[in-house]
Amino acid sequence: MVTDVVGEAVLADSSKNDRPLNMDDLIGALAKGCKPKSDFRVGAEHEKFGYRKGSLAPVPYDGENGVFALLTGLKRFGWTGVYEDRPDGGQTLIGLERPSATGKGPGPNISLEPGGQFELSGAPLQTMHDICKETGDHLREVREVADELGLGFIGLGFTPNLTRADIPIMPKGRYGIMRAYMPKVGGMGLDMMFRTCTVQANLDFSSEADMIAKFRMSLALQPIATALFANSPFVEGKPTGWLSSRARVWTDTDPDRTGLLDFVFEDGFGFETYVEYALDVPMYFAKRNGLYVDLSGQSFRKFMAGELDAAPGDRATLKDWNDHLTTLFPEVRLKTYLEMRGADSGPWDRICALPALWTGVFYDDAALAAAWDLAKDWTAEQRHQLRVDAARLGLKAVIAGRSLQDVAKDFIAISKEGLKRRAALSGGLVDETGYLAPLEEIADSGMTPADRLLELYHGPWGGDVTKVYETFSY
Repeated sequence: MVTDVVGEAVLADSSKNDRPLNMDDLIGALAKGCKPKSDFRVGAEHEKFGYRKGSLAPVPYDGENGVFALLTGLKRFGWTGVYEDRPDGGQTLIGLERPSATGKGPGPNISLEPGGQFELSGAPLQTMHDICKETGDHLREVREVADELGLGFIGLGFTPNLTRADIPIMPKGRYGIMRAYMPKVGGMGLDMMFRTCTVQANLDFSSEADMIAKFRMSLALQPIATALFANSPFVEGKPTGWLSSRARVWTDTDPDRTGLLDFVFEDGFGFETYVEYALDVPMYFAKRNGLYVDLSGQSFRKFMAGELDAAPGDRATLKDWNDHLTTLFPEVRLKTYLEMRGADSGPWDRICALPALWTGVFYDDAALAAAWDLAKDWTAEQRHQLRVDAARLGLKAVIAGRSLQDVAKDFIAISKEGLKRRAALSGGLVDETGYLAPLEEIADSGMTPADRLLELYHGPWGGDVTKVYETFSY
């Protein structure tokens, strides 16, 4: 019998599989993501930091103007609550959801990251126009309620002025398990949890071969997104020497579940290879009877066989497997789609720019091939060095004798051509290429958003990093 995070026995009456899971089950859970190109969609996600206007203090969960009040206030816009069971029999409001605007497929949801970072996980949508409208509607709704509560929001990759001790802890069961485990495996895992924000794009594949091509291309070129979106040069009020302090954190979080996954580039890679990798990543938890069970550091292979000493006789389910996949954090993550995870959060227009950038190369065969040509000759050593250099130097990094600025220009141009050929028009008959404009400006100038922030810090801001709130809040 195993105990949950507060000592309640919860696995004794858990449901059992009729048979243990096998490799075909696990591979099939990923392969079911294969779909016709006509069904391809794009999902956008972004996180942002909340703060109290005036004091700039972070926002706790409770209180008249806390996170709970913000979630409750947003219900006026048609959101319904997402609740998590507590060991005392009660429930905690941990997020919101609402139906898809199209009436098809899953809708968007709002969730809480460990330190109260506020995340929108958008619905799978067809065009960048749809995504930018969804993002804009969300930010307007949040601003309306936040203004009433005296709160503000800002998009940065790392909180610029707060210490780890300053950050409130959100009441979600899985975060308690992660918080205890992170210091055992890396020096910056708690910073990842509590002090970072990202923007992501989720994209589809049509077959195993298509997944492989997209995975390799996007994993190799993810440092381009890290550099273009670098927006976190400050930690605790001072420059760090890194343009993306968020990306730096990921280099020392947990080597078992992060990084560039060299095996993706090896002959024979496919769904089965990724499954083998995921099986060797230590677990965080399982969920039983509505409560999270601490299985941190345990083997999923043994869990499948019912051989965990911590959970004798209990066997993993497909739900456990899908939950486990969400605890892997490589720069590109495979589920039933591919998640682009390399970018700092930022302002409204760059939230829309990230999915546009990846859609242009994912959903056009010629663009996909051209993008891979940029990186196909890079060695594993060069890829790993670029991951670090992009976070530290931005577009000034060098790869295979070329500046990352030049590679980024080529990549954006390839994506732009892919979007042109996609010809997804808005009601005003405008295609999606305009969403790349912020990235074209960054690449042409060679100045990342973080470089601009540092200019302000050393110039008009006079070394006062808190000026970022009045200049760049939503």
